[in-house]
Amino acid sequence: MRDTPITRLRGCGQSVWLDGIGRSMLLSGELAALVQEDGVSGLASTVASLERLVAAGSDYDASIAFLSRRGDGAPQICATLLAEDARLAADLMRPVYELSDGRDGFATLDISPRLARDAGKTVAEARRLWDMADSPNLYIRIPGTLEGVAALRELVREGISVCVTLVFSVPRYRAAADAYLDGLSLRAARGLPLERVTSVVELPLMQIDRLLEPLLSSLARGENAERSLAEVLKGKAAIAFAKALRCVNREIHGNDRYRVLAARGGRAQRLVWASSGAGDLDLTYPEALIGTDTVQLMAPGMLAAYRERGASVCRLDDGVQESLVLLENLCTLGVNLHHLAQELEDEGVERLTRHYDSLLRNIELKRRAAL
Repeated sequence: MRDTPITRLRGCGQSVWLDGIGRSMLLSGELAALVQEDGVSGLASTVASLERLVAAGSDYDASIAFLSRRGDGAPQICATLLAEDARLAADLMRPVYELSDGRDGFATLDISPRLARDAGKTVAEARRLWDMADSPNLYIRIPGTLEGVAALRELVREGISVCVTLVFSVPRYRAAADAYLDGLSLRAARGLPLERVTSVVELPLMQIDRLLEPLLSSLARGENAERSLAEVLKGKAAIAFAKALRCVNREIHGNDRYRVLAARGGRAQRLVWASSGAGDLDLTYPEALIGTDTVQLMAPGMLAAYRERGASVCRLDDGVQESLVLLENLCTLGVNLHHLAQELEDEGVERLTRHYDSLLRNIELKRRAAL
């Protein structure tokens, strides 16, 4: 393994997962090299990445043609492609999973975002995809809506590991953490093992600052006392929120309820920092959020940029009080954090749905061409 800023994150107790993988990366040996040389310990196969790859290339054409001739429609083909990629990724990460005793070495698998507001259908689809992928080191990735949190409880009870994304408020994070512990408790009450059932909560950092940018920029152009405060807060809310979640995460894993479950083999629910969107190589987020028992989710470009010029210094637990004050100052400026979280959630679900619908359209075009 090389000595780079990426590999040094392991010394800080932080895992690095790669976002936006695809079929050619899985089969070419490129990802195996990143695992061996950079210590990448997780892989995310997403609807957004599959949409881009199906539209732009031919990597999936043969699979789409085969499934089309078998009689599958676009939704079934989409689910199969996602599950196949997740299974390949999980197979690649299996040695990491075994060596870490199930703590790391996961792949993620998205379900349809059209189910984000239906707990029952989310559970049913998650079960189906879990069985299709047939890998113990897999996270089914679901939006953290109220319905998604309810699904999390049931899925963990059934022994299915879950990645919860689009969580933008402390109350919603507490709800997700409670649902995870509820699921573990239900398993424990039935005498079922807890060791290989786990959960993570993913925070898409950039979406927070992007949504606040127009408001803070407008206030910063004003002439009143809020001007200087708004200028200071620009681009800092996401990191402050991440640090607030870190505090809650530590509190939850320090209480008696978690300790009892941990004694039975229960795992901590880790936080995942999704640092960047496509094409954005700013290292501000990942460098500010290095800390133990957390995960950095990086796109390939971000991974390369961090390997070249990142600083691997533990900073996540620095300036926590200042971050809490910053969030209070947002409220002083008239930002309703509850409304902000709901807007981010709605926007996130809508964005994922656009990717999904576009993916289905492109699959349908190729399905018809194959027939």
